[in-house]
Amino acid sequence: MGVFSRMSDIINSNINAMLDRAEEPEKVVRLIIQEMEDTLVEVRSAAARAIADRKELERRMDHAQREADEWQRRAELAITKGRDDLAKAALTEKKHTEVEQALLKGQHSNAEQGLAKLNDDIIALQAKLADAKQRQKAFEARHNTAANRLKARSRTHDERINNALGRFEHYERKLEHMEGKVEAYDLGKQRDLDREFADLETNDYVEAELATLKERMGAGKSTGE
Repeated sequence: MGVFSRMSDIINSNINAMLDRAEEPEKVVRLIIQEMEDTLVEVRSAAARAIADRKELERRMDHAQREADEWQRRAELAITKGRDDLAKAALTEKKHTEVEQALLKGQHSNAEQGLAKLNDDIIALQAKLADAKQRQKAFEARHNTAANRLKARSRTHDERINNALGRFEHYERKLEHMEGKVEAYDLGKQRDLDREFADLETNDYVEAELATLKERMGAGKSTGE
């Protein structure tokens, strides 16, 4: 594939469509960038050669113009000397030079148009290249994020971690059981303390009832006597 046909394919390519069809978008973007960079180097080299050719045409045009002016001067000189034969010969040479000059001007015009097209193609290719590089950065960022998320997810679902967490829960349950035993002892002490206070209250009640009963019975005996 020639540089110009390849360049045209790249400039006219739809990068989004290429990525939609690709199984590995990152690889496709890298290949596109590499192809664009290589093509850009070749196009710039071609432009440099075209500029050199244009300058060469300009030098030849200047030389032809000087030759035409020189033959014009000789024709005029020959006329002043009465040498019409030499004047005709000089004018004939001038005509040949003017024909060559016209051809050179046509070539120069074509060279100018070619350079203008090359310049447009370079601008378009640079825009495509910048877009591809931007997409490459976006893909790299997304890839890194996805890789980190995948690593985190794999760690989360790692059986070793699950086993460790299971053991942790087992020890946690054992600790809770131990703490329950401690609380059970405290609850027992609390019940004993409540019973002691209840006994005290009961004793007070019994003593009061006993005193009341004795007092009532004592009063009954006094009345019976």
